[in-house]
Amino acid sequence: MPPQALVVSIVGFGRFGQVLADILHNDFKIRVVDPLSQNQELAKSKGFDVVEAQDALNCDALFFCVPISSFEQTVQNYISNLKNSTKKPIFIDVLSVKQHPKRVFETYLPEGAQAMLTHPMFGPDSVRVKGLKDQRLVLDKFRMHDDTYAFWKNYLVDKGLAIVELSAEEHDRMAAESQGVTHFVGRVLGEFGFQNTSIDTLGARMLHEIQSQVCNDSWQLFEDLQTYNPDTRAVRVRLSNSLTTIFNKLLPNRINKEKLIVGIQGGAGSFNEEAARYYLSRTPEMPYELKYLHTSENVLRALYEGEVDRGQFAIHNSIGGIVGESVQAMANYRFRIVEEYAIKISHALMISPKADFNKVDTIMTHPQVLKQCKKNLEMKYERLKQTSGEGDLVDHAKVAELLGKGEIPLNVATMGSKVLAEIHGLQIIEESLQDLNENFTSFLWVERPQ
Repeated sequence: MPPQALVVSIVGFGRFGQVLADILHNDFKIRVVDPLSQNQELAKSKGFDVVEAQDALNCDALFFCVPISSFEQTVQNYISNLKNSTKKPIFIDVLSVKQHPKRVFETYLPEGAQAMLTHPMFGPDSVRVKGLKDQRLVLDKFRMHDDTYAFWKNYLVDKGLAIVELSAEEHDRMAAESQGVTHFVGRVLGEFGFQNTSIDTLGARMLHEIQSQVCNDSWQLFEDLQTYNPDTRAVRVRLSNSLTTIFNKLLPNRINKEKLIVGIQGGAGSFNEEAARYYLSRTPEMPYELKYLHTSENVLRALYEGEVDRGQFAIHNSIGGIVGESVQAMANYRFRIVEEYAIKISHALMISPKADFNKVDTIMTHPQVLKQCKKNLEMKYERLKQTSGEGDLVDHAKVAELLGKGEIPLNVATMGSKVLAEIHGLQIIEESLQDLNENFTSFLWVERPQ
C-alpha cells in the first residue's frame, strides 16, 4: 500500500474521474479540480478536497480525466503554472487515444518531468456491472522513472487490474480495430433506431448491449475517439466499403432475368428517353423496360435500393454545362459508370391545346433547358417568366404531361422535345430555340458497383 502522505490530484470529475477517485481514495489523499459546480459538490460530498489548478499541482501525481479534445489546452495551462509549484508531480493521462497525449506531453512538459500514458479499457458502466477485478488497463511507461513506473504498475495490479503494456502507436492501431469499430457500430445502431423485440436472439441482445453502452457515453467522447486516433479514419473507410459490399451482394446485377429494368431521369417523350432508346438499340436482342423516374436523385436511389437494374441521367450539355441536379444526386450514392454518350438536343416551346398564347406568362421547364435557350428566350420571349418546378416537376416531360391533362394552369408553357407535344396533344409555338445549333447533351449509363 502507498503511504497516506501521497497526494493525487484529479483534473476533471466527470464519470471516469469519479471512478478513478473511488479506486484511489483508500490509499491516497485526493484533490479534485472541476469547473462544474455540481461536480464540485459531488466531490465534497465524498470527502475530497476541491482545489484550484495551482493547488492541484502541489501533489505527487496529477491525473488528467478531461475530454480528448480539451486535453492539450488543459495540459498547457497546468505546465504554465508548474514553475510556481512546490512539488514536481508525475503526469498521467487516461485518454482513449495514446499518440495524441504522447505528442502533447513531448511538446509541453519541461525536461526531466515524468509522465505515463494509460488507457483504462473500462468505464463506469462496466465497473458497476463487473467490478474492477480483471479489467484491463493499458500502460505506456513513456517518461516515467523505472522505480516510479514499477510502483504504479504494482499498485494497479494489486487493485485487481490486468495490465497490458503497449506503445502509444501499438495501442492506437489496436484501439481503432476494436474500440473504434465498437463505438462506430454502436452509434450506427443508435442512429438506425435498433429496438428490442420479444424474439431477440443472443446476438441481438449483445448488439443492444453494445448500443446501450456506447450511446451512454457523450457524443464528444465518440467524436474524439474517431478523430484523435490517427488509425480510425482508415478503419471507418473499410467499414463503409464493407457495408456497401455486403449490401450489393444481396442485390444481383440483374434483378429481372427476362428483361433489363432501366430507370431514367426523364419522363415519356423526354430526351432522356430518346438517349436511353438510342443506347439500348445497340443491343436489340435484349428486352427492356423503361421506368420514368423524372430526377437523377430518383434514378440513383432506385438503383441503390434494387428497384432498377440500370440507370441513366444527363450530366453535361454543350451550352448549359454541368447538370447540377445530377451532380448533387451523385454525391449521395455509390454506383459504377458503364458509359458516357451524347445525343443532339433541340428544344420547342409548347402550350396547352386550350391555352391562348397571348395570355401565357410563364415558362416552366428544367433549368438546363433555360440555360440552353437563354439568348433566344431573351430576344423572342422576354415577357415570359422563367421557372423550374420542384420534385418530379423539375422534369419538363412531367410538366408537359400535366399540361396535356389540364392539371397545370393555362398561363404556363413548357419547353423540351417536340415529341412531348405529339404525346400530350400540346400546341408548338416555336421549334429549335436552343442557342447553339450543334447542341449536345451527355448522359451517364450506370449500374450498381460489382
